[in-house]
Amino acid sequence: MTSREQLLASTFVDLADTLVADFDVIDFLHTLAARSVQLLDADAAGIMLADQHGGLHVMASSAEEARLLELYELQNNEGPCLDCFRSGRPVARDDLPAMRASWPAFTQRLQQLGYHSAQALPMRLRNETIGALNLFRTEPGPLSEADRGIGQAMADVATVGLIQERAIATRELLATQLQTALNSRIQLEQAKGMLAQRTGLQMNQVFELMRDYARGRNRRLSDVVAQIIDGSFDGELLEKGPRTRPRTSPQP
Repeated sequence: MTSREQLLASTFVDLADTLVADFDVIDFLHTLAARSVQLLDADAAGIMLADQHGGLHVMASSAEEARLLELYELQNNEGPCLDCFRSGRPVARDDLPAMRASWPAFTQRLQQLGYHSAQALPMRLRNETIGALNLFRTEPGPLSEADRGIGQAMADVATVGLIQERAIATRELLATQLQTALNSRIQLEQAKGMLAQRTGLQMNQVFELMRDYARGRNRRLSDVVAQIIDGSFDGELLEKGPRTRPRTSPQP
């Protein structure tokens, strides 16, 4: 078994392992985004999920640029992730001219941040779509058919995992979970901003710092975030740096 096959197998196990007492939705979604970049021919990934009213929210991203692109989609009501969520089907375009024809403002912003391709895969269970996985590439053109199939399988397993975490696939219970995740995401961004200001690190580096700190002490990421916000976190967190330096995109 190759290292990629081993990582793929490990990823499906991780995405299916949600029936645990300390299940952390935000950490789970960041795992999906990070593994999408590792396993697919993509340079960044982001995830949007719907709240109980059907509104989409950015929940996780593998890079700050991906988060900004997804926010731009929401603010301008334009982009592959929105079309994917509305249709419940994968959305991609063959080249940049086709992307400009469908999403002119989004495609311009995409290129400004150093990417030349974007596509989205639905997070769905049967006929219900709860969100979408966005995949960004620095090279033009969509993913290969094989990579698209793997990405969709990962998104499907993650969706089932989110629903199984509450043991019943109903919109009411899922909406409650997603709303909780949204609140956690808002707190995460607040904590990232506080640490970035204190340390001078980039937002991607700050997240890795918090995540490594939580995992190294077998703690929930959300608990660490709460302590950062209320000022009671361990000062040792500021003494450790991220394991790797995230990829940076050319400035517009």
